[in-house]
Amino acid sequence: HKGHKGFSSRVSLYLCGFVFVFIIWKMDNVSQPNVEQVMILGVGCTLYTDEGFGVRVIERIDQQYAFPEHVSVVDGGVLGTNLLGVISMADHLIVVDAIRNKGNPGDRYRLYGDQIPKRIRAKNSIHQVDFLEALTLCTALDKVPDTVIVGVEPADIDTCSIDMSPVIQDQIDPVIQMVLEELDRLGVSYSKRNQ
Repeated sequence: HKGHKGFSSRVSLYLCGFVFVFIIWKMDNVSQPNVEQVMILGVGCTLYTDEGFGVRVIERIDQQYAFPEHVSVVDGGVLGTNLLGVISMADHLIVVDAIRNKGNPGDRYRLYGDQIPKRIRAKNSIHQVDFLEALTLCTALDKVPDTVIVGVEPADIDTCSIDMSPVIQDQIDPVIQMVLEELDRLGVSYSKRNQ
């Protein structure tokens, strides 16, 4: 019974967070009731070499590009299920992450639909399992965003370092291009910032 109580508390906490973020989001978006919300979300831990790839890509996208109000760029870090309230507000979710897919370091991937849970479970990463749980809870709330995950095969996600492997560092710009292609597919406009 104790474990069940803990689970109930977690679900209640997530739902409270969801309601709070939903109210804030509704207040922010009343002027655009029919505009689909798009979120670009980077996940990962920047303390473990290539594990932080998604966050590094998001940082650079935010520095280099400007987006309309209905597009949000979010550094998700390792928040996992704490992202429930945020990701459930999106109609379209583009996730950037390091993806273990039994390929060569630097191989680029695009995952969609049924490929997502399979690949996340294969990664054995705590933040990825939490992210999958957050998506599952979105299903329970009947608000699952159309989700695409783009990223690269990491070279090293075990060594404690804030520096990425050179082969993975070189993939930041190509993966940014993949994100922009997803935005093009959704008909989203964006512009390059003046450096």
